Amino acid sequence: MFTFLLVVQTLVAVALVAVILMQRSEGGGLGVGGSSAGLMTARGAADFLTRATSILGGLFIFLSITLAAIAGVTREAPTVDTSLAKEQPYQGTAPAPAQQAPAAPAANEAAPAVPIAQ
Repeated sequence: MFTFLLVVQTLVAVALVAVILMQRSEGGGLGVGGSSAGLMTARGAADFLTRATSILGGLFIFLSITLAAIAGVTREAPTVDTSLAKEQPYQGTAPAPAQQAPAAPAANEAAPAVPIAQ
């Protein structure tokens, strides 16, 4: 049920984006401003797109609330898949010590001569 509603919400979101992009921009955000001369042009298409935007937006909000409620109610205990965990067998001995870097020569020892390329 959750997966089905999630797919429906995705389709509604895609349709909402498409309907919003098809609308003609009139320069006024949220219906404020714009010119009154362009108010009566292609009124039928504008009414359809406005209604479609309102319906799809309401449906998107309703689906979001429904999915959040379903996710909150059907809470399952978290599980950790340990099938890929690599187990190291216990051998009863301590791990081998790491290789140590050679010690730097003491201050009173002479450093080995290194020829300088000229």
